[in-house]
Amino acid sequence: MTTKRPPLPPFTTAEAAVQKVRLAEDAWNTCDPQRVAGAYTSDSHWRNRDEFLQGHDAIIDFLKRKWNRERDYRLIKELWAFHDNRIAVRFIYEWHDESGEWFRSYGNELWEFDAQGLMRRRIASINDTRISEKERKFHWPSGRRPDDHPSLTELGL
Repeated sequence: MTTKRPPLPPFTTAEAAVQKVRLAEDAWNTCDPQRVAGAYTSDSHWRNRDEFLQGHDAIIDFLKRKWNRERDYRLIKELWAFHDNRIAVRFIYEWHDESGEWFRSYGNELWEFDAQGLMRRRIASINDTRISEKERKFHWPSGRRPDDHPSLTELGL
């Protein structure tokens, strides 16, 4: 039996699509590969930058590598558009490498969901920009972004 991950498609209201986006943001901000992979179908297809992945094991391996390299990761996702079983988001995350150099990564994702609300396709385009520690805008403690923290639009990003 497949676990349902509400809200379920079709996404007919902005409220439902925003909720789906926030749930994804919350999971990614845990930096827990198992938790994140649980939102995807077992055969989910990904394109992340120049990597093409399929299935939970590949996703988990990818995320372990990612968060081993991208330290003190903080992410904000924002709904861009939605229709039927698809959502488009823009996102920004901040992180530093092992030498302490900070980056801000800007991207867009296209998501496609199955009827159970699991993501079966994720296509991500991402660019990194070096920033100074003073330029950082995401300062909450590790984990979920506080509800009162500004969104990307509110931050002017």
